[in-house]
Amino acid sequence: MTESTPYELIGGEAGVRELVDRFYDYMDSESEAGGVRDLHAKSLRASREKLFMFLSGWLGGPDLYVQKHGHPMLRRRHLPFAINKAMRDQWMYCMNKALADMPIDGTLRARLSQAFMATADHMRNQPEYDADEGLRIFPGPSDARKNPQ
Repeated sequence: MTESTPYELIGGEAGVRELVDRFYDYMDSESEAGGVRDLHAKSLRASREKLFMFLSGWLGGPDLYVQKHGHPMLRRRHLPFAINKAMRDQWMYCMNKALADMPIDGTLRARLSQAFMATADHMRNQPEYDADEGLRIFPGPSDARKNPQ
């Protein structure tokens, strides 16, 4: 018996499209997402299509983004945009609301949220000031410098 992919479990093409549409609908309508919304073009049509194509492959379905645009190079493609913790958190706010709307198993929802958070955190490209340790140039565990192994 083969294990189903997240793509299949979320509902295939229709499910991924629904997730993406809900995500961008929240981004476009929720004041809590104003900062991350401002990073996007006035029309979200192209962003919706690119995220749909990317998530299709990322979730284990057809690799539509790679077929059309090549390797995603996510971090590189996001470098022109100032992404800090606040932008990451606003992006995750929209994604978690969209995931909550989806008729999927809670375990899958939690796994996807965790994977989205790891990816969103990796997109951060702005130095962050940590009150306890000073300037932090990159994301990472704050105790790693306190307790080197």
